[in-house]
Amino acid sequence: MLRALVVLLLLVNLLLLAWRGGWINSGASAPSRLEQQVRPEQLKLLGQQAASQLNKLACVELGPLETDEALRQTTAVLNRVGLTAASWQAQSTATGGTWALATIKMPSKEFQARKEETYRNAKIAFEPLQGFPDEQPTLVLSRHDSEAAAEAALDAMSKRNYKGLRILRLRAPSQQTTLRVPRLDGLQLSRLDAVANPPWGDHRKSCDVAPADTPAAAALSASGASSAAGAGAGLASPAAAASRPARAASR
Repeated sequence: MLRALVVLLLLVNLLLLAWRGGWINSGASAPSRLEQQVRPEQLKLLGQQAASQLNKLACVELGPLETDEALRQTTAVLNRVGLTAASWQAQSTATGGTWALATIKMPSKEFQARKEETYRNAKIAFEPLQGFPDEQPTLVLSRHDSEAAAEAALDAMSKRNYKGLRILRLRAPSQQTTLRVPRLDGLQLSRLDAVANPPWGDHRKSCDVAPADTPAAAALSASGASSAAGAGAGLASPAAAASRPARAASR
């Protein structure tokens, strides 16, 4: 009897040791394994309309985007839509600046009236400067695509003895970027359409869908699968307008 009791206690101790060591598989002893299991109650089957949207493909171009901030916000939107950086192509183009042959900032309305009368009599076209409050009132005589061309126009006017003129930079040279997304499925396109106040504004247009064997198509497949599983410088400011020293006297 005593021997049987000793054997029983030994067996109980061995079972307890095996259970604590994890040698005995028990659902109650492995909560972490249960947490890693797929939860079927959270899975949702795609409806027929959503499934058909996955088969629809589109191509869109966003831009031109004139600032780095607009580019950053646009790429962030594309990421939220379910696209990766490999899904779009960035196309950058350099834009030239604009320089103007302009008068000095005129000190009074009488001075402005005399200048305008002088230019009318000489049949020289002019217009008020727009968009630079700190430079008002100023008259613009001509606009040029390069600073050198504006300088040449200033020298020509100087030779005709016209004074009180200068060069104003109206727009600095910049680089614009257009993002081309060659393949979007219907779900991604609907999400893109739903974006309120998009950073690209009205600069969006359709394009030709890329063939299925391109790198963009592979990127779309990867981003589309994860989506289904988860369900330069513009116009210069008035303060930055670059102006040349005016000629000493006005005609």
